[in-house]
Amino acid sequence: MQRRKFSREFKLEAVKLVRDRGVTMAQAARDLDLHINVLRKWVSDHGADPGGAFPGHGQMRPEQLEIDRLRRENAKLKAERDILKKAAAYFARDSI
Repeated sequence: MQRRKFSREFKLEAVKLVRDRGVTMAQAARDLDLHINVLRKWVSDHGADPGGAFPGHGQMRPEQLEIDRLRRENAKLKAERDILKKAAAYFARDSI
């Protein structure tokens, strides 16, 4: 079974249906043929960050991009540190 994809506009309209029009989450989920937990997550995401919610097409939020960049940099620095530790141990062993 293939995962369904929804446009940003669809998600925003679903959230408006629940928030502005007063339709219950359960009824809106049934009407839109969604699982209630999906709709609940969309409402929660929109409530947390209305402007940045649903970036779409694999685009990440700026803070998530920064976190990923820092994780890659951290992994690189750890690898460099490990190489330097091994080199220091190698040269310390040869000098004795």
